[in-house]
Amino acid sequence: MLMLGTAAIGALSFAGGAQAADNKEVQMLHWWTSGGEAAALNVVKQALAKQGYGWKDVPVAGGGGGAAMTTLKAMVAAGNPPTASQILGYYALDYADAGKLADITPLAKKNDWAKVIPTALQKFTTVNGKWGAVPINIHSVNWIWINKAAMEKIGGTEPKNFAEFVALLDKAKKAGVVPLALGGQPWQEATMFDSIVASTGGVEFYKKAFIDLDESALKSDTMKKSFDNLAKLRDYVDPNYTGRDWNLATAMVIKGDALVQVMGDWAKGEFAAAHKEAGKDFLCYRFPGTDGSVLYNTDMFAFFQVSADRQAAQTALAETAMSPEVQIGFNTIKGSAPARMDISDASFDVCGKKAIADIKAANAKGTFLGSLAQNYAQPPAVATAYYDVVTKFVHGQIKSSDEAVTQLVAAINSAK
Repeated sequence: MLMLGTAAIGALSFAGGAQAADNKEVQMLHWWTSGGEAAALNVVKQALAKQGYGWKDVPVAGGGGGAAMTTLKAMVAAGNPPTASQILGYYALDYADAGKLADITPLAKKNDWAKVIPTALQKFTTVNGKWGAVPINIHSVNWIWINKAAMEKIGGTEPKNFAEFVALLDKAKKAGVVPLALGGQPWQEATMFDSIVASTGGVEFYKKAFIDLDESALKSDTMKKSFDNLAKLRDYVDPNYTGRDWNLATAMVIKGDALVQVMGDWAKGEFAAAHKEAGKDFLCYRFPGTDGSVLYNTDMFAFFQVSADRQAAQTALAETAMSPEVQIGFNTIKGSAPARMDISDASFDVCGKKAIADIKAANAKGTFLGSLAQNYAQPPAVATAYYDVVTKFVHGQIKSSDEAVTQLVAAINSAK
């Protein structure tokens, strides 16, 4: 049973106590509509219910969150923001800069959140020293997810580099197994390309190209080789991949209809929802050639300026999301790692334990880097430009890696 600690209970006293006139409802905008995502969100809902708070769901389907951000923009513009919204990186900073977020700094200081959340994430929760959002998890995109039975059928072993990965996909193809489950949507293709770039050029190259936006790196032969490697993987997908949702691609691996999916660790939530066990039914490895690095994104709850009668619910949600009990309960289901660095990995499966260990190690040695595809390396305009070039290349509208690199440089320079 999930039990809230004294920290969450203390939220009410911090907010001055729930008053009779307080609105005891949390209105939450999010895009967690797959089975695993919905199950994880229930942990938060149930924890709030025990404190007497109701839940008004505002789900907006769409794995990358683009549609949800459009809905959020309309609600904020209309002066009717939700209690909180799921949000990614630079979107939160935009709302903070516009003065739309609430100031939950006293709550953050009371609970010493700055001491337990990686500094890299605090860049997105805090503007000018003021907290306006909290991270409920840490995801990373440089993972591959493999059906274990299919792996054994083809006699495969863990690929340690890109060449071994291609050799593994070849084995699957020759055995009549769909090698690579891909959802042909721009954000999914760009998410896979993040890993390919880090694998092809190494983490320092990834940083130079996507964090520093160094033009010499963006137009380098290494970036061209990254696009060439993307083209190689395209040869291993089934013909029906265009437009496929990410969780349907995950389902192909869960059912053994495909060998592997390249996807962030939110995919593990789908395996869990299908009652599949890590190490027994499926295998998780870092994208070949990227072990030791973590290309992260984090799901944050951004808190908007709301009327006084809604602030107690907002405070309760913020403190509940950051409680160790909810961080464990939520992330063991969601497939992610806790955003807090002070949480034991005892409740997590083998993939979760690796995620937690990898994050701590990468955070210590400087290889904990934001995913460009997931809006943690650059603002949305640059990420959108990146999506556009990558998806055009995947779908054949850009014919060569030379042309892809030229268009990538032009698109990013235009979006800056």
